[in-house]
Amino acid sequence: DTDTENNNNQSNVGLFEQANNGSLFFDEICDLPLQTQGKLVQAIQDQSFYKIGSNKKINVDVRIISASNNNLAEFIKDGALREDLFYRLSVAPIKIPSLNKRGEDIADLIYYFLNLLARDFGNNILKLSSETLVTLKNYDWPGNVRQLKNILEWLNIMYGKNKNFIITPSHLPPEILGHNKKEDNNKISNQLTLSLKE
Repeated sequence: DTDTENNNNQSNVGLFEQANNGSLFFDEICDLPLQTQGKLVQAIQDQSFYKIGSNKKINVDVRIISASNNNLAEFIKDGALREDLFYRLSVAPIKIPSLNKRGEDIADLIYYFLNLLARDFGNNILKLSSETLVTLKNYDWPGNVRQLKNILEWLNIMYGKNKNFIITPSHLPPEILGHNKKEDNNKISNQLTLSLKE
């Protein structure tokens, strides 16, 4: 609808103005309407834009950062992402592997989120048993870091008011528990017998 698109364009222009001398982050760049993508191409190229309803050019100095979980080549092919926008944004691309390929990061992310959530909720900091940590490390994480944060938020809501509470695998939500098949449980048992260094 045209009114919605105009409102989106106005808010994106407003964001550009607010981000002057700073950074502007577009999450899921493919979700921007094509008309907005065109305006973004022009603003990146010229480092300026015209306010809607005005003929005065506003110059900005903005660093653009964008992200997507999608296959951008497919979106370009399907016409949902402008190729010229893709090339203007691809100055320094960074490909971040999914969480299930970064098992070594899971513990650090868990502790970071547990501390953050405890502060935000005014709760006690939850602790995880070693079995729980191994269970979470072995989970496939189809929803990536967002899913991990959501699960830790759920645990915080459920158990965060308890003092010195230790999360065991039985406290984990069904989506995690239902995932662990027999071979996963054997893997967990084997990992628990390893020395700290291993």
